[in-house]
Amino acid sequence: MPWYAIVALVPMIISMLIIAPLWLILSYKSKKQSNQSLTEEEFYQIQQLATKAEKLADRVQTLEKLLDVESPNWQEKI
Repeated sequence: MPWYAIVALVPMIISMLIIAPLWLILSYKSKKQSNQSLTEEEFYQIQQLATKAEKLADRVQTLEKLLDVESPNWQEKI
């Protein structure tokens, strides 16, 4: 095999040994990330947490109103 044929094969060998595996790894990684979404159970749990957060916010507002009536300067003490 002449030397110029070997020189022509070097870029192909380098691309097959370095570029192709990197391309495959990155391709599978991006597919894995695109397939990650919430399951029904996770979505239900998030909805429950949002509902609880709204209830807690309502309770805090109620407590603040009560404190405003009983002790108008309560916010200055904090």
